[in-house]
Amino acid sequence: MSSAPSVGRPRSGARRLPAGTAREEILDAAAELFSERGYAATSTRMIAEMVGVRQASLYYHFSTKEQILAELLESTVRPSLTYAEQLAQQALNPAEALQALVRYDVGILLGARWNVGILYALPEIATEPFTRFRAEREQLRSAYRRLVAAVAGTPSADVTGDLVFGMVESVIGMRRDLPALPPADQLGQSVAAAALRLATPPR
Repeated sequence: MSSAPSVGRPRSGARRLPAGTAREEILDAAAELFSERGYAATSTRMIAEMVGVRQASLYYHFSTKEQILAELLESTVRPSLTYAEQLAQQALNPAEALQALVRYDVGILLGARWNVGILYALPEIATEPFTRFRAEREQLRSAYRRLVAAVAGTPSADVTGDLVFGMVESVIGMRRDLPALPPADQLGQSVAAAALRLATPPR
């Protein structure tokens, strides 16, 4: 009796992430290719070859290239959204909570192995496969708006909240354009201080 073909092996070459799963290695390879070559210029075959698996093995984990990108993008937003929800349960004043969220969010954007955030502006992001990512990013934007409004002592502060949100995401472009950045915790502290100055009304 012949056995069923393997979906995850054989693998050629060394493991990208020796302690990672096949799914994690596919995501890592895709993140590198999408951020370095561009999304449109990257095929699932290229991703599979970089991981060292058959293309059929990749399709066992992800049915489309869009699904891979959606998961990568969600990974840049969901941790910060979860953290914002946790902050809401803590006894922090609004200024402390805002700065904590900014520091954490900057750490997520800078700490990822590849600068996936540069893909936020892709026209494909407006399509159906990325609905959940867009919704979660808007939830995170709303968390910033609420915290900024609380710092300012106003019912709403959508424009200022969006400015703070944009300031946080500006580290994506800094990571792409600058040859060197300060350590993530130092840059996060600087962005948090600037966000608080922006949110605090003049006396």
